[in-house]
Amino acid sequence: METRRLEMLAELSRRGSMRAVADVLGTTTSTVSQQIATLSRETGTVLIEPEGRRVRLTPAGRRLAEHAVTILAAVEAARLDLGPGAEPNGTLRVAGFSTAVRTFLLPVITGLAAGHPRVRVLVREHEPAEALALLATDEADLALTYDYNLAPAADDPTVRTTPLWTAKWGLGVPARIDVPGGTTLDVFARFATAEWITNSRNTADEHVVRTLASMAGFSPRVTHQADSLDLVQDMIVAGMGVGLLPMGHETLPGVRLLPLTSPDVELRSYAVARHGRLDWPPLALVTGLLAARTGRRTAPPGADAYIRLP
Repeated sequence: METRRLEMLAELSRRGSMRAVADVLGTTTSTVSQQIATLSRETGTVLIEPEGRRVRLTPAGRRLAEHAVTILAAVEAARLDLGPGAEPNGTLRVAGFSTAVRTFLLPVITGLAAGHPRVRVLVREHEPAEALALLATDEADLALTYDYNLAPAADDPTVRTTPLWTAKWGLGVPARIDVPGGTTLDVFARFATAEWITNSRNTADEHVVRTLASMAGFSPRVTHQADSLDLVQDMIVAGMGVGLLPMGHETLPGVRLLPLTSPDVELRSYAVARHGRLDWPPLALVTGLLAARTGRRTAPPGADAYIRLP
């Protein structure tokens, strides 16, 4: 049933004549008659009956007119709720890697509880490829992903990417090992015979390790894999190998974090959404808050109106 026909039926119940309906809706009496006849066929129910030279609603017509008022109000509420200028309201599904969720998304969610209580955020922890797959199948509205400057992610024209923050990474090694300073390649060459620890669910850091090792003249032995940065540190302390760690991450007493420079190793994080979705107020709100919290001013169009940092 088209809402336009329901609107005509509701007006007929209020005004009592098709001419009055035509006048208020800016159309003709014959158009009103045709549209209500079509609505009658769609519902399989007689909606009007003759009453002298006029018509009146049948009991079924009156009942449908009551439903029409509710339906039209709901449609108008949906239009206002989903419009770019609407107050954010709804459930946002976010899939992202643990550091982004813990450090940036959770504070945003806490602020939403006070400033935008009608926005609910559902969180799923996933590595970038997993999060993007959920985005592609519409099982997530927003993906928090990352790549490295030495292992850039492939461009995807189906999504809109908002840069968030960057972080320098170093090489975590056992603290008992004395390593002289030098460039990244010097540091890597020192561990040409070591075992290496990389991520088990994302290949980006292994790509970085293999690229730098190749530049330093060796092929690394990647023997262990772990998603948790804390577990990587535990493995380093246990003497199981070396691995990349963020420079700002607190290290265990048994771990030494060596800077990597010339070339630098940088992780780059992003908020990713499908094209055409960023006008949805909850998505624009959260993306804008993440961009503002991380010091970026590249939030999607319209998001500034929703940025209300605590």
